[in-house]
Amino acid sequence: MRSRTYFAFAVLLSAFFGCVAIRAQEWTRFRGPNGTGFSDCLTIPVNWSDTDYVWKAKLPGTGHSSPVIWSDRLFAYSADAEKATLFLNCFNAKDGRVLWSRDFASKPHKIHDRNTYATSTPAVDDERVYLPWTTPEQLVLKAFDHDGKEVWSRDLGPWSGDHGFGNSPIVHGDLVILHNAQQTQELDPGQKPGQSSMIAVDRRTGRDVWKVQLPTVRTCFSTPMIRNLPDGNAELVCASTGNGIFGLDLKTGRQNWSVKVFDMRVVNSPVTASGLIFGSNGSGGYSGNYLVAVRPGPKAEEVYRLKNSKNIKAPYVTCMLPMEDVLFLIYDKGFAACIDAPTGKVRWLERTDGAFSGSPILVRDKIYCIDEEGVVWVIAADRDRYRLLARNPLGEPSRSTPAVSGGRMYLRTNSQLFCVGKKSEVASR
Repeated sequence: MRSRTYFAFAVLLSAFFGCVAIRAQEWTRFRGPNGTGFSDCLTIPVNWSDTDYVWKAKLPGTGHSSPVIWSDRLFAYSADAEKATLFLNCFNAKDGRVLWSRDFASKPHKIHDRNTYATSTPAVDDERVYLPWTTPEQLVLKAFDHDGKEVWSRDLGPWSGDHGFGNSPIVHGDLVILHNAQQTQELDPGQKPGQSSMIAVDRRTGRDVWKVQLPTVRTCFSTPMIRNLPDGNAELVCASTGNGIFGLDLKTGRQNWSVKVFDMRVVNSPVTASGLIFGSNGSGGYSGNYLVAVRPGPKAEEVYRLKNSKNIKAPYVTCMLPMEDVLFLIYDKGFAACIDAPTGKVRWLERTDGAFSGSPILVRDKIYCIDEEGVVWVIAADRDRYRLLARNPLGEPSRSTPAVSGGRMYLRTNSQLFCVGKKSEVASR
């Protein structure tokens, strides 16, 4: 019965998000298909040791970016922490061989001590891989073909932020979309206020399709998702301090709705469950964090919010994980929780001894999340109680999110890649 339930859930996700979860899916963006963090793969182990890796590979430099995969090519982003030299790396996903690496000179500049020059996760489609970064003077967005040849490059103008850059693009149809959230408050001396926007460019040429300005308050790092509408169309959904949780028309960028529910920084990305959109905000102090459930659409409204308390912990950096009508939460500072999506009722809350910056993903009925020490936690996706299944150390700190494709899971620490799963010909079922 349980396996049929998760199979039905996979089919439902397939239909709703326009991806086929029961096949060997591509992992094309941060947290995979439409940012759901979901895979129906059957070949990912719960426990493993050093001898169980399919392959391991060293990266040039360091970073927190997550890997993305198309077919047998894995793309990973890294940077030299002292010189700010940037590296876009391509590996053979089957055996870990380096296929090519491109490097780009930049200038050292101020970033938060928990950030890196390579925190953004690239986006990839069947022809190109897309990567943004900032220098002290500009925001750059580049496209490369799968052999590493630069196809186009865009200077998107000046960028201002107190914590450094970390936003990730997505691809939808012929659009590459980037949330360009900048800072006006608490700027360093001599730093000019920024202007936030949502930018959509043609994936083939890099030319603007549309660009809309957004209220600028704080640098935010939320990655958009796509919401399918009842009339068969779709809209872009994102979150920021200035806009709250909001929906934009994918053809024009026009705002369809917005619920301004946040007064602190937004780092994690929105998810949907039970017809609601969920986001959260917070600060490094964590005491004032809260998550919000919003009903989207023409009469958009806040349905409920959950503030940090002894009964619940709202994540700040880590993304929430939907499964049917519940949400699983991995709190940055050592708690895991499950809540009912329609009501916000807390089903369980459990203290852990881990600290998390990477986000959890769901592989059928198991949650995988890497803690900051580089230990992969495997937790049962059980709505009734907390069950820790395994902890698998990678041997180096990590603030990255796992990726799953072709029957394998790809894990990234500060300077290494690891592959676990099916060792023979790649297949997900």
